[in-house]
Amino acid sequence: MTNKGQDKPERLPKKRAARAGTGNAGARQRREASSLAPQQERSRESLRKLMKAATEVLGQHGVEGATIPRIAAHAGLTPGAIYRRFSDKDALLESAILDIFARQDDRLRTGLTQEMARHVPLPVFAEQLVHSLLVSYRAHAGLLRAMRQFLQSRTGTDFWKKIARLEKRSYGRLVDLVLTNAKDIRHPEPRIAVSLGVMMVICTLQEIVVDTPDTNYWKDFLPRNDQALRRELTQALLSYLDVNRQKRNHE
Repeated sequence: MTNKGQDKPERLPKKRAARAGTGNAGARQRREASSLAPQQERSRESLRKLMKAATEVLGQHGVEGATIPRIAAHAGLTPGAIYRRFSDKDALLESAILDIFARQDDRLRTGLTQEMARHVPLPVFAEQLVHSLLVSYRAHAGLLRAMRQFLQSRTGTDFWKKIARLEKRSYGRLVDLVLTNAKDIRHPEPRIAVSLGVMMVICTLQEIVVDTPDTNYWKDFLPRNDQALRRELTQALLSYLDVNRQKRNHE
């Protein structure tokens, strides 16, 4: 006589079967996660390349010349790959410009803390600030000009408001860094003086470097070279802040 139980397939107890199913699902999820991570990293790297290419093309060719095909070629991508991420050129440029302002704000937040600035004498800090601004404006004049044109065409939009918030926050960080040594400022309203003084330096550089690409345009009215320009702008800023002249000369 045969045993009927031998003719039936072996069945796992319900709890054991549930655990086995969970284990299979867990293994599948781990495999999917491990394959997804490189894909995500490749996607992030592709986006970084695209942002970099858009920024460089915008600086070299201006708003009109920053076309999707040109940016795609610069990034080593196809136009179709860009359109899968962005609806049009304006959306791409908005993202690239937001990225520039966000990175600038992050550098100001992490690059030099107030504790670090406290150990830098104000005259030295002012000279370094003017120098870095001048070098940056010279190096990125085309990009700054194009970004300004693009921003003006978006005045009042949500994009413009985001940029305005980032720009004001970054400017506030910069003012706070200068004010770290407010004890050396004899102007009766140090924060107003620093805010306006730094703005005057920025606006001067904006006018003579960014808004006037022809370097000969102001040559009869400006210092003969960038070294002299940096020195004069630094002295103008320190004088406006009413930093003690003896301290300036000593530093």
